[in-house]
Amino acid sequence: MAASEFQLFQEQQRSNWVRLRTLVTLRWFAIAGQATAIFVAVRFYDLQIEAGLAAVVIFVSIIANFLSGFLYPTNKRLSEREAFLWLVFDILQLSLLLFLTGGLNNPFAMLVMAPVTIAATVLRLNSTIFLGLLAIAMMSIISRYHLPIATAEGVVLDLPVLFQFGFWVALMIGVVFLAIYARQVTTEMHTMGEALVATQLALAREQKLTDMGGVVAAAAHELGTPLATIKLVSSELMEELSDQPALFEDAELIRSQADRCRDILHSMGRAGKDDLHLKKAPLETVVREAAEPHLNRGKKVKFDVAPVKDGALTQPTVPRRPEIIHGLRNLIQNAVDFSRTTVNVDINWSDDAVTIRIADDGRGFPQSVIGRIGDPYVKRRRLSEDGNKRPGYEGMGLGLFIAKTLLERSGAKLTFSNSRRHGHASWTGQATGGATIDVTWPREILAEGLSNTNTGIGENQPNVAWP
Repeated sequence: MAASEFQLFQEQQRSNWVRLRTLVTLRWFAIAGQATAIFVAVRFYDLQIEAGLAAVVIFVSIIANFLSGFLYPTNKRLSEREAFLWLVFDILQLSLLLFLTGGLNNPFAMLVMAPVTIAATVLRLNSTIFLGLLAIAMMSIISRYHLPIATAEGVVLDLPVLFQFGFWVALMIGVVFLAIYARQVTTEMHTMGEALVATQLALAREQKLTDMGGVVAAAAHELGTPLATIKLVSSELMEELSDQPALFEDAELIRSQADRCRDILHSMGRAGKDDLHLKKAPLETVVREAAEPHLNRGKKVKFDVAPVKDGALTQPTVPRRPEIIHGLRNLIQNAVDFSRTTVNVDINWSDDAVTIRIADDGRGFPQSVIGRIGDPYVKRRRLSEDGNKRPGYEGMGLGLFIAKTLLERSGAKLTFSNSRRHGHASWTGQATGGATIDVTWPREILAEGLSNTNTGIGENQPNVAWP
C-alpha cells in the first residue's frame, strides 16, 4: 500500500471512531455546567443577564440529547456527516449562549475550543478546518456584537479593549494549536497501533513457518524407519509374487503409497512432535536462513564471518526465534532492494556481544529521513536533498519498523548510519557509500534465550489453527 493510499484509508476510517453516546455524554456535562453558571451568576452575584433566553438555548441542547436517545441506539457510531453536524450544533449553541451572556467578557468563551479539539481527533482534515474557521468566525462576531452583563446597580461589566483583544487572540491561537496538537497525537497513536498489529501478524506468520518446519522435520525423523521397512518388505513381496499379477499389483500399490507418504512429509506438516534441535543453531546458520529468500534476486549477498583463532571464542549458538529470523530477513531485503550490486553481511562476536552488520553499496539512507528510520509510515521526504533514490515501488517504512520492533523485542540494539566503504561524503555531509545497519545483542540475553532450550524430541503439541 502506497503512502498516499494509506493516508486516504486512514482518513476514511477516522470518521467512524466516535460513538454517539460519547458526544451525548459530553453535551450533558456542558449542559450541567452552563445551567450551573447561569444559576450562580443570577442567584448569588445578582448579575443582570438574559437568563430566560439563555435557558431556552440550554433547553434546545437538552431536547437534542433526548431526541438522539430516542432516534438512535446508544452504541451507534456516527458517520463523518453526522459527527460534523453535531459539532456544528455545539459550536452554534455555545456561541449563541455567549452572545446572550456578555460575549468575550464571559470567561467561559474558552469552551469553544472543545468541539474543535474533538473534531481534530475524529473527523477528516477538511471538516476539522471548517469547524475551526466556524469557531473563529463566531468568536470574532460575538467579540463585537453581544448583550452586556450588568451588576445589580446597572454597571456594565466590560473588559478593557486591550484585554478583550488579547482574549480574542488567545482563543484563536488556542483553537488552532489544540486542533493541530490533538490531530497529530491521535494520528500517531493510530498509526503506531496499526503498525504494531502488522508486526504481530508478521511475527505470527514467522512463528507458524518455524513451527511447520519443526513439525515436518520431526515427523520425517519419526516415520522414516517404518516407511523404509514398509518399502523394503513390499519390494520383497513384489519379487515373490511376480507370477501372481493380482497380488503383485497390491504389493506395488503398498510401495507407491509409502513413497507418497514420504513426499507428503516433505511438503506439509501437521500436529506432531516438536524437534527441539531446531530451537537453536550456530549464528551463521541463523543469518543465512534469514537471508535465503533474497540470495537469488540478482544482487550478490556476501557473508563475512569472523575467523576463530587459537584461544578465541568459538562461533556462538543462538536461539532460532521467529522475531530474530524475520527481523534480519526484513533488513537484508531492504539492503538488497536499495543496493547496486552487493550486500555485505558481517558476523562478529566477542565476550560481551554478538554483532551483525548489514551494509549495501547503494546511495545510503536519505538525509531527510535518517533520523526517523524505524518509524512506521514515513511519507515526507525532501526531494531537494534526497533526489530520486528509491527503487521502483512506493514504501512507507513499515518493513524497517517491523524489523526494528521484532529485533528489539529479542534484546537487540539497532544503529542506522551511512557508510563510506564504497564512496565518500558528499558536499551535504551525506555519505555516498550505502546504508549500514548494526544489530547488536548482549551475550547474556542470547544465553537466556538458550537456557530453556533443551535438545531432543519434545511431546506432541497441537499447532495453532492455520488460516
